[in-house]
Amino acid sequence: MNSFRHRHLCALRVFRLPAVALLITVAGCSSADDSASAAVPSPDAKAAELCRNLDKVLPAKVNGQRREDPDPASALTASWGSPAIILRCGVPQPPEMVDPKVAEGRDPDAVAGGVNGVDWLMQKQESGGYRFTTANREAYVEVLAPEGVDSSGVLIDLAAAVKKAIPVGIAS
Repeated sequence: MNSFRHRHLCALRVFRLPAVALLITVAGCSSADDSASAAVPSPDAKAAELCRNLDKVLPAKVNGQRREDPDPASALTASWGSPAIILRCGVPQPPEMVDPKVAEGRDPDAVAGGVNGVDWLMQKQESGGYRFTTANREAYVEVLAPEGVDSSGVLIDLAAAVKKAIPVGIAS
């Protein structure tokens, strides 16, 4: 069965913005502006090439939502819907992937699983959503699914593109 194993997870720590930065950010947003934003990763040349290949084969719809890329525009990022499902390719390896506690299944903050031939590390976010990061691929792909989004549907919709563009292996 190609379903993700769900377990009760503890929330991860969230970095807090200084109050002034938060006020500036909120003041600069308009209620009519629903566009997503995503930090663009800075992978090495090999991972960047794989990520550009992934961008070319990503589906037009994920979880029934159409693609509307985040700002700033980049072949390393993509998003679907509102609130946005955000994909970033070429992210660094999550430290939880190398922590022996995670490998032994004792860390409640991270759970490994597979969906349609793609291995993922799943991390519950304080916001209620999930962060998924590919494992055992030559580039790390991160997917942020907001609270209320069918995470398994998201991963099912992205699996074929990841398998096609990011070969099985170990990212450098």
